[in-house]
Amino acid sequence: MRRLKSFGERIASRDPDRQAAEIHTRIALLNPFSALGRAEIVRVA
Repeated sequence: MRRLKSFGERIASRDPDRQAAEIHTRIALLNPFSALGRAEIVRVA
């Protein structure tokens, strides 16, 4: 949750379904950035 809070302001929606959708949207935006920082492991031999 710390990443979500630092990504922007707090969750704006009051409806639980909309809160879940908002969190899923934020996570979907953060996933490509974490993939960029992840090392690619290649097997040699």
